[in-house]
Amino acid sequence: MVYRHSSLSSLSTSPSPPTRRPFLLSHGTTTLAFVFQGGVIAAADTRASCSGLVSCPSVQKILPIHSHLLVTTSGSGLRHGCRLSITSSAKLLSHILEPFKGTDVCVAAILSGSDVEELFYVCSDGTRLQGEFFSVGSGSPYAYAVLDGGVRWSLREEEAISLAREIVYRATHRDACSGNCVDLFHITAQGYSHRDREDLREELATLWERESKTPACMSEHCES
Repeated sequence: MVYRHSSLSSLSTSPSPPTRRPFLLSHGTTTLAFVFQGGVIAAADTRASCSGLVSCPSVQKILPIHSHLLVTTSGSGLRHGCRLSITSSAKLLSHILEPFKGTDVCVAAILSGSDVEELFYVCSDGTRLQGEFFSVGSGSPYAYAVLDGGVRWSLREEEAISLAREIVYRATHRDACSGNCVDLFHITAQGYSHRDREDLREELATLWERESKTPACMSEHCES
């Protein structure tokens, strides 16, 4: 019988292969913000999901940075020791995220503030865009379908709030990774206000019922 003795130098120092996940850690969310004559409305759903699993039904996805700046998140947040403008915050966040381009870090944020009449979208590759409305997350295609036709500068406050609530819940109805409740913030020059968290399932049921009762056109009218 031959015994083989191994020295420490002969042992492999290569790292062990990473353990494969049992399923892809896909996630979803629906966040949005838009500008109107009364300030900025930001809204988001509250469901945290991981692949087919609802990991938490009551996550806060809109984060107040200070009294005049909010961030809607699809990923991580930002903390800084002084009060920054929305423009400076977007630039800072963009610079922080740029080195992570091409990595597994995933961040998508909408920065909403009262010091400019536009919003900023910042992504984990350092992208920074400015516009009048944005939506982020797996539910955003459904949200944009309503945002494109519903947002206008002349909206009254109650109209803007109603629109944001409807957008979030229509999106969460279609996107399985979004859902549960809706958080809604209103930002003005005086700061932000936060509506109580709402479960809109009953309201959505009422909406569907109302739309189902809308009279369809008569066949002869349709033909004409």
